[in-house]
Amino acid sequence: MQDILFEIVERRKRDIAQEGYGLGSCVPPERERKGVVPFVDRKCAVLEVKRASPSKGDIAPDLDAGATAGMYAAAGAGAVSVLTERHWFKGSLDDLRAVCAAVDEYAERTGSARIAVLRKDFLLSPEEVDVAYRCGADAVLLISRILSTEDMISMARRCEHYGMTAFIELRLPEDVQKFAEVCRNVSPRHLVCGVNSRDLSDFSVDLLMPCRMLPLIRSAAGEDARVIFESGIRSARAASFVGSLGFTGLLLGEAAARNPDNAKDFVGNFLRAETDACGRAWLEYSDFLRQREISSQKRSCAHDRASASKPLVKICGLTRTEDALYAAAGGASFLGFIFWKGTERNADPAVVLEVRKIIDGHFKEPVRNTDGSEDPDDAAPKLVGVVVDCTSDESLKAIDLVRSGTLDFLQLHGERAVREFFADDSLADLPHYCVVNVSSEADLERFDSLRLLGEPRILVDSKTDGKVGGTGIVISAGLTEKISAKTKLWLAGGINPLNVADIIRDAEPELIDVNSGVESEPGVKDKEKMLALFEAVESV
Repeated sequence: MQDILFEIVERRKRDIAQEGYGLGSCVPPERERKGVVPFVDRKCAVLEVKRASPSKGDIAPDLDAGATAGMYAAAGAGAVSVLTERHWFKGSLDDLRAVCAAVDEYAERTGSARIAVLRKDFLLSPEEVDVAYRCGADAVLLISRILSTEDMISMARRCEHYGMTAFIELRLPEDVQKFAEVCRNVSPRHLVCGVNSRDLSDFSVDLLMPCRMLPLIRSAAGEDARVIFESGIRSARAASFVGSLGFTGLLLGEAAARNPDNAKDFVGNFLRAETDACGRAWLEYSDFLRQREISSQKRSCAHDRASASKPLVKICGLTRTEDALYAAAGGASFLGFIFWKGTERNADPAVVLEVRKIIDGHFKEPVRNTDGSEDPDDAAPKLVGVVVDCTSDESLKAIDLVRSGTLDFLQLHGERAVREFFADDSLADLPHYCVVNVSSEADLERFDSLRLLGEPRILVDSKTDGKVGGTGIVISAGLTEKISAKTKLWLAGGINPLNVADIIRDAEPELIDVNSGVESEPGVKDKEKMLALFEAVESV
């Protein structure tokens, strides 16, 4: 698929050549709005005036820009973003001026502080910053992927000249290198970063992409760098998840535009959320993925795509200490222990504690490369407690082990476990991920509903009545393809040493979960099968 950014930029160049920087709108000769309002100078939500998008088509085609901005201000938005691109987003500079007038009128009428307005568009030159300033914008979006370093610096300097903020969108490590140069030329008071969870090349959404970029941004701009999480949030619960990750801001587009009346819940949940154990666990996992990608690039040819796409391995259904340690030595990144008396693989908490103690001792000091960076392949595996409910004695033991730090994640296997977990607010801060069992396209509705709630990773397993994992049944390629088009794939079901290479090549999962495929009998892992599995993964 051709990158939509390329199409938009090329069309924009033609339009500017034909119509000038006003693009059909009347641009005032001087700024009519008084002063410039700081953009995201504190934790806040940025709500977007947006009629359409390339990925969703029409979102709110009859939207009144000024009225919507007034509703956003009343909902507690810290800033309003206005899409002014006209072909794919159906916006204009007229919308920008209407929004500026509306938020200022709201502030005057209520006695509240004025809120900032962002011009969100595909700007290409300092002259477009001039136009944005004259139309009332306090900040402008600069997309690193479409701008050279020199252009970003000159446009950011123009923002600084006006007292505006350059909101720089980053997505790739090379974007951060550009941003570092901008930081050396422009005061940090006039710079804010954003990371889009949606990949505009294929419209897939990875809620952890912004997390992967955080360490890079902070290394370039300092720990106080202001960073906004962009796109992909479509529920109040998902807004809470972003709030738990430590971002300065949350930009809400489609979700706010479709339902402005719900904006207050989104804003409130984001502002109230604080960094918790769940947020820290996903930040750590995201950084692990980033380090792994860097390590892979160092070891292999830049064009060796297969090396960079090798999945993480989870060995599940462990009941014996020696099996868990062998899996860890072989390269498993996750070790799964099932807490359910209805299976022969029911784990003994004493075994889990022993494995934790041994692993902590072995991985006490991280292995470092010659350049001083940590080697992610030698990182300690994460221990996972698998539960099918949240009320049985077995599941309560698993929950206690997560709270104590013995287990790193709770795997909510099936609808009952997910429902009970979400209904208990006391469990909300526990690091967790959900499992959806699928056998047909209809089962993907449950997968989509969990994505809507902000679950960053969802494991899909084959669906068999009466079994919790270890089914030996492979999910069809058609279903995994549909999931991969939406987000990153975590895959379980029927994976074994003989088929794992083909599954990796065809489905390109980020993680594979293997249980019965490496067993000699339920709960007893076969060392030769595990070794064969790891060798097959490495051979891809």
